[in-house]
Amino acid sequence: MAQPKDPNDPKGLIRESFRIEGITIEECRTIFLDWALSVPTSDTTPVIRALLERYEGEPADHPMKSVLNAALEGPLAPKRRGGRAARMNG
Repeated sequence: MAQPKDPNDPKGLIRESFRIEGITIEECRTIFLDWALSVPTSDTTPVIRALLERYEGEPADHPMKSVLNAALEGPLAPKRRGGRAARMNG
């Protein structure tokens, strides 16, 4: 019997990631990107929180949990890269 469609996981990607034994953090990042592109909202924060709540019974060290938690933290601030302008003003 097919799983009912989940509006927070329309393709079932997150669900399946928790079923893959030995999945890596890199694989989870790829799955997360595909998931993010399939979610019909630009504000994924409440959706990610709902997914974390749904899978709270999964092992704490599962790589998908790390990816979902990192997504809640948002993008990292860009680092200053330097270059000629940085050298000339110093």
